[in-house]
Amino acid sequence: MPTLPDPISSLISALTKLPGIGPRSAERIALHLVQSDSAAVQQLAESILDARARVRLCEICGALTEASPCPICSDPRRDASLICIVERPVDIFSIEKSGTFHGKYHVLGGKLSPINGVEAEDLRIAQLETRLAHEPIREVILALGTDVEGDATSYYLAKRLARDGVKVTRIAHGLPAGTGLEYADELTLSRALEGRREL
Repeated sequence: MPTLPDPISSLISALTKLPGIGPRSAERIALHLVQSDSAAVQQLAESILDARARVRLCEICGALTEASPCPICSDPRRDASLICIVERPVDIFSIEKSGTFHGKYHVLGGKLSPINGVEAEDLRIAQLETRLAHEPIREVILALGTDVEGDATSYYLAKRLARDGVKVTRIAHGLPAGTGLEYADELTLSRALEGRREL
């Protein structure tokens, strides 16, 4: 059986390091790229390098941006009294797609995980406390995952950020829209019941 040339094998290896790309997908992409028009491949390579060179983290919230402060932090129409805490910059895009949140954000840069060596000092918590001291924030909304590390980080932040005049809340967790109860696990059902509200 013929083997792939070394440059293609190297490309496949590099592609498998991307999130969501397994060995089969990496092989298909690599084979497509080496058989594509040179101009199209050149344009893709330049776009990757350009995005990597121009995109950075916002100095205030930690979002991905081309200019710092980012458009959200510099928008006077956003509610400066609300700040939503997320784990990663990409989480901001998910919340923004909902079109329901009009406050500002703060990216932690991870979540507490002593097993993996991630302590409070490794996260952007000190920067968050500085913002609480200098910005008119009345509510901190924790929008972290519901795994063990996300829960631990949320509880830690709720205690650490507790102060007069600042309410600390957490986004509700429950059933995904358009599904039935038979598809929900016990923990999701339990949280949905605990987070119920009056209609």
